[in-house]
Amino acid sequence: MKIEIFDQSYNVHAEDEEGLRELAAFVDEKMRAVAASTRQVDSTRVAVLTALNIADELFTLRKHVKKIEGPVRQRVERCVRLVEKTLEAST
Repeated sequence: MKIEIFDQSYNVHAEDEEGLRELAAFVDEKMRAVAASTRQVDSTRVAVLTALNIADELFTLRKHVKKIEGPVRQRVERCVRLVEKTLEAST
């Protein structure tokens, strides 16, 4: 399939074409925002700055997931123990 990002066309193969279209639109939007805010015209520089912005978003989300993952796991384990105790008591 053919996608376009920042006025460049790419031929790519994907099992999930709709998903790839969404990704391409996301990257295109991010690159255009970076280009507009930095007034860069060199597509390589825009791509690198965009990659850094996307990586920053990813790392921020990973930190957030790690922060909530522990407490959620503890609550689930506590719930499992309560269910197990209740089942044991009812037999």
